[in-house]
Amino acid sequence: MSQHDLAARFRQMHAIGHDQILVLPNVWDAMSARLVEDAGARAIATTSAGVSWALGYPDGEGLTRDAMIGVVRHITRAVQVPVTVDVERGYGTGSPHDVALTVRAVIEAGAVGVNFEDSPGADGAPLLDVAVHAERLWAAREAAREAGVDLFINARVDTYLKKVGDDSTRFEESVRRALAYIAAGADGIFVPMVSDTDTIRRLVQSVGAPLNVLGSPGAPSVSELKELGVARVSVGPGLARSVMAHIKRASHELLNQGTYMSLQEQVTSPQANALFTNLGQL
Repeated sequence: MSQHDLAARFRQMHAIGHDQILVLPNVWDAMSARLVEDAGARAIATTSAGVSWALGYPDGEGLTRDAMIGVVRHITRAVQVPVTVDVERGYGTGSPHDVALTVRAVIEAGAVGVNFEDSPGADGAPLLDVAVHAERLWAAREAAREAGVDLFINARVDTYLKKVGDDSTRFEESVRRALAYIAAGADGIFVPMVSDTDTIRRLVQSVGAPLNVLGSPGAPSVSELKELGVARVSVGPGLARSVMAHIKRASHELLNQGTYMSLQEQVTSPQANALFTNLGQL
């Protein structure tokens, strides 16, 4: 399938009123991407945190653009479904120019979506100024147009994640930011750390664009989110952290108890090899 077809398919997956909610178990390398695809995922999303940790860097743009793009190339080569990339604040200085460079690189690597966040802000502020981030999103949209790919831009609003402002004004500020980002070229809105059904329902009604919710323990189930009108649910670094916890637990058992019970459930080597057969060279 061509990149243009993948982009069209990915955009359709977000259509409001679509019969399926888009579920994205976020990945960090080709192995996790193929496993998620093999489990039935209709699209693949990366987690910047997971990619950073896998390469030996802390989250929060400890990763360089080139390092991230290298991982994206391996992922798009390994899967046949659309891929969307968490590009944090856009890398570099976070300027519109740097954002455009990142978008062009993501498209060249074969992806059809990006996730941009509006935190942290300048000079210690928790969030970027709305106008500043809107300019960045506009630069992303223009770069995608110039590249000729209908990139799906998911704008992350971090008001709840960063607990910005009072509880009484946080919802209104979230909607204000979301509408400004949509006007600047964003296609969807991601508001992490919102889990109560009333707030989610109100966001769906107020934003008027595909809403992405973070799935985590304590959040509504996927079927409940669909009923609320949510278009997309992702898990951020949750899957990566779960794998990290398993490695930590299994290593502790092996090194301290000398037993192997944590290794009982495994994908066989033939099954693992089959995930990557006939993919060709990068």
